[in-house]
Amino acid sequence: MVVAYALAGRCDIDFETEPIGQGSDGKDVFLRDIWPSRAEVQEVTNTTIKPEMFKENYDTILNGSEMWQALEAPKGKLYTWDEDSTYIHNPPFFKSVQASLTPVESVSDAHVLLNLGDSITTDHISPAGKIANNSPAAAYLKARGVGPKDYNTYGARRGNDEIMARGTFANVRLINKLVDKVGPETVHIPSGEKMAIFDAAARYQEEGKATIILAGQEYGSGSSRDWAAKGPFLQGVKAVIAQSYERIHRSNLVGMGILPMQFKAGEGADSLGLDGTETFNIDLQGGALEVGQDITVTTNTGKTFTVTCRLDTDPEIDYLKNGGILNYVLRRLNSE
Repeated sequence: MVVAYALAGRCDIDFETEPIGQGSDGKDVFLRDIWPSRAEVQEVTNTTIKPEMFKENYDTILNGSEMWQALEAPKGKLYTWDEDSTYIHNPPFFKSVQASLTPVESVSDAHVLLNLGDSITTDHISPAGKIANNSPAAAYLKARGVGPKDYNTYGARRGNDEIMARGTFANVRLINKLVDKVGPETVHIPSGEKMAIFDAAARYQEEGKATIILAGQEYGSGSSRDWAAKGPFLQGVKAVIAQSYERIHRSNLVGMGILPMQFKAGEGADSLGLDGTETFNIDLQGGALEVGQDITVTTNTGKTFTVTCRLDTDPEIDYLKNGGILNYVLRRLNSE
């Protein structure tokens, strides 16, 4: 068909009634005149495709190409991580996991990493696109001897958690109420310094301080992306309080051990007078969590309000108590 359209020179042709060209005798030639019959196709197939071709190919298919065979690979059952690699890095998801469950602790004196509005999508959250020259990810690569022409994209480097953590919330169209301009910046509340979101998150972690996110309607809308939950986890986010959630992103947050909570109907950060400079205490009642229960949140400014715990199923409660679904599965495997 591609050849037929090319011969006709246009794509709005009606092959049933219009010729695709003229023959050497000047007569019209239609598609039906050059279309091979089933017998002609079968004749070509029988004379060119032989069983031996498939046998020869599949007998050696696991050997790979000569280039593949020439690669040097370490032996052993465990992957040998290369700390110098900027593409593949050993992620810290199991770094602190223990065989037994640890008690669920309430969130105390948490700072707001981001104060967001409505319709924050996974495009705003998840690392995507080209790595900008002035981004924390670029600074990471530059420190390891990688030049700007080789920065590549977040998608190409999604196997390196250090890159992806730095690319979380790096969207240039992100609107964060803590700062006065659009972009991937926030304020480190204790110092009042404006900085890249990752830099603020890292500073909070170094100081041993928990962080949360305030958001409006439809938090996490758009296509589902695993790094939209992994990234905030790596940045140290403990909880999100939003007016509503996209359902898959909400469950992804739980899967990474981040507690999703929802403002009561008609309430939000703005209506409650929260500007994001407060510190928050979230009473998790010693881990006695139930599906859809009410949770009390207090701030250092004296405000107290009630939110709905968006753990929507009993398995999700188990995931959160385990610190996420990865730890939950690992402990299940360890107990078998």
